[in-house]
Amino acid sequence: MASEFHKPAQFGGGEFEAFAGGEDPAAVMRAAHESARTLLARAQRSEDPAVLDRLVSYTDEHGIDALAELWARSVPQSLPGALWRIYLVRAMIHQDAATAAILFQRGTEVLRTIDPVVAGAPTPAGPDEIEALADRILRGLFEGDFAIALERAAAFCRVAAAGASSIADDREALDPARARELTTRALRLTTIAEELTACARLARDGSLD
Repeated sequence: MASEFHKPAQFGGGEFEAFAGGEDPAAVMRAAHESARTLLARAQRSEDPAVLDRLVSYTDEHGIDALAELWARSVPQSLPGALWRIYLVRAMIHQDAATAAILFQRGTEVLRTIDPVVAGAPTPAGPDEIEALADRILRGLFEGDFAIALERAAAFCRVAAAGASSIADDREALDPARARELTTRALRLTTIAEELTACARLARDGSLD
């Protein structure tokens, strides 16, 4: 994950524009918000499925750091902050879909909430189904109800966090190092879920910017 903005982010395919930012914090934040608004407006205006396909798969070609340069510093409860977290969750899933599927499946077994239903994955869900879910959620940001897509992503994170925490408990005695890794992942997913839920509320109020 990039932590410094060495140059304006350049995005291929015509979906993004280059926004000058440099190291001035105000300019960086302005570039983040302007690029997020521009991206969303272009996607929602387009009737070409290929445009949405390129937006969804952008980080597959260019890497998550390409977006981190522009959006990673944004506050969580903002439009660029929400987009960054959705792309980050998708990248996490595609990097290790097998583990993501295991965590999600365990989460569906231990949670007593409607989150598995809200997330929208089939049960049971294997790696292919979880990858497809990640793509559907991201695509939903651009062509569907923005708040619903955020809520689905938050629900996925809560389910996966519950699964990670449960498996960490199982591994504690035999593999404490792996248990710590899973606990850390559970905490991170829980935080992202809380942030996305807050963004969804703002989106419903029309105040997510």
